[in-house]
Amino acid sequence: MNLPPLKIGELTAHIPIIQGGMGVGISLSSLASAVANEGGIGVISAAQIGFKENNFESNTDNANITALKKEIRKARNLSPKGILGVNIMVASNNFENLVLTAVQEKIDLIICGAGLPTTLPKFIKNSKTKIAPIVSSGKAASVISRLWKKKFDYLPDLIVVEGPKAGGHLGFSPDELNSSSSKDLKSIIKDVLNVIRPLENLYKKHIPVIAAGGIFDGKDIAEFIKLGANGVQMATRFVATEECDAHINFKNAYINSSKEDVIITKSPVGMPGRAINNKFLKTLHSSATSIKKCYHCLKPCDPSKTPYCISRALINAVNGNIDNGLIFAGSNVYKLNKITTVKKLMANLVKEAKENL
Repeated sequence: MNLPPLKIGELTAHIPIIQGGMGVGISLSSLASAVANEGGIGVISAAQIGFKENNFESNTDNANITALKKEIRKARNLSPKGILGVNIMVASNNFENLVLTAVQEKIDLIICGAGLPTTLPKFIKNSKTKIAPIVSSGKAASVISRLWKKKFDYLPDLIVVEGPKAGGHLGFSPDELNSSSSKDLKSIIKDVLNVIRPLENLYKKHIPVIAAGGIFDGKDIAEFIKLGANGVQMATRFVATEECDAHINFKNAYINSSKEDVIITKSPVGMPGRAINNKFLKTLHSSATSIKKCYHCLKPCDPSKTPYCISRALINAVNGNIDNGLIFAGSNVYKLNKITTVKKLMANLVKEAKENL
């Protein structure tokens, strides 16, 4: 059986795979365009995207806007017919300007996590840009959908449902992540589908539901398609590709990791996050690092209390300074054993999914 295409309004991704946005700088124009060219949806992460700009230290917000424009244009040049998205964190201090910039650049899709994007629909008026919240429960899916409908007469074009096995910041409490009774992604998908399908029928709008977090191979993809999801979002698998925008040291950290290396750590913004245990995190357990500069990246962060600067830690990592960097990763990262191309990875995922449908 063939994989069903992912339809988002008038957009159609022939392969129902969204490449998850990974910051800082892990998924930029190179990776996103490669995925889009293979029929999936390629996603640029807007998180501190201006870290390579000359004025990043002196005017971070301006650097991020400039870089976002550049990366969207590069990706569009490399994939003129592909579907491209941008992941923008709601917790970003520059959230509104990043969203407006992406819309002005005519991005196909904006995906928002790290909080519920309660105001997102007002920024896409008179544009073709589609919008999608990331949720971690049926309740959150219901709240954001009904809020958008009430305030803006708009329903999500897509909903990404992220489970507890994802990498990076997680929408679950430490207790939920450590509890054996916590809901898994399958249960959460079922809850979201039970919320969304009646809304679809009531308002006559198709709202694709996307499974994310810990999805590793074609068998996983087939499993969630059969469960009722319209597609999947995958991030960790795409790091181990030639086209991924990260330094080779970052990619090798994924390849060389073991199951025991994957841990839950506390982010400076108070949220739990999944990362690869390394020299940086081990040192943190014994002493905090000094913060020489605050980039004002995330709303909940208090530089006077935080143990380290997450922007600097993520920038160090993407630039290859692994011992002094934070390496976010999904729960199945230890299964990776080689670097491949996006083309080969996508073909293999499709083949495996077809075999299991």
